[in-house]
Amino acid sequence: MTQDLFRQDARLRECSAHVTALTDAGVVLDRSVFYPLGGGQAGDAGQLLLADGSVLHIIDTRKAKDEQGQPTADIVHVPAPGQEAVLARLQPGSELTARIDWERRHRLMRFHTATHLLCHLVAQPVNGCSITPDYARLDFHMTEPLDKDALSAGLARLVAAALPVTVGAISDAELDANPELVKSMSVQPPRGSGQVRTIAIAALPGSTALVDLQPCGGTHVANTAEIGAMVVTKIEKKSANSRRVVLGFAA
Repeated sequence: MTQDLFRQDARLRECSAHVTALTDAGVVLDRSVFYPLGGGQAGDAGQLLLADGSVLHIIDTRKAKDEQGQPTADIVHVPAPGQEAVLARLQPGSELTARIDWERRHRLMRFHTATHLLCHLVAQPVNGCSITPDYARLDFHMTEPLDKDALSAGLARLVAAALPVTVGAISDAELDANPELVKSMSVQPPRGSGQVRTIAIAALPGSTALVDLQPCGGTHVANTAEIGAMVVTKIEKKSANSRRVVLGFAA
């Protein structure tokens, strides 16, 4: 099992680690700061720095899968093509430093927190999500039209409010008692440990209600002000019951 250091501290940029396995998919470590593809968020890229000074470039990060194709608790770091000579220097037990591409990760964090703000502005179930370093999109299950300028203005207000963003947890029983906390129709939070990780965005001044609280395993900024200038670039009617909202960085 890979210890996922990014769950509690998304600002960790590197860590020491040991190789636990080398597979056709990539390199498995005992601990990692690399976020694996999941929950709509892209997997991290970066580097594995070997003890002899060699560098293995990582272009993606995924969850390992068992023989039945089900995800496991291991995290696979996918190397860029053409690095066989560097891979040959690794074996189980090899010590190295895992370092993420921080600029790319931070863009993902900014977009991910912004999508949670969108869930506040558009209080409808989400039936699709994609968070990349260049844009993010949410598909809302709804029939009513949405206004791009109004959503951009609402997003700007929430960013300017500089609201703290915190990682927490609730029990499986608490989640069962509050099913409305799950905004996604297509991705359910992982169960089994007794605790479900949550992301909370603090209340606006003068209010006691959180702007957003939902189960989420992704990486986020610490304050909405960190999102920076971001706008709704497109709204599409994907079907009779779906409206797609696309976010991008302001020009």
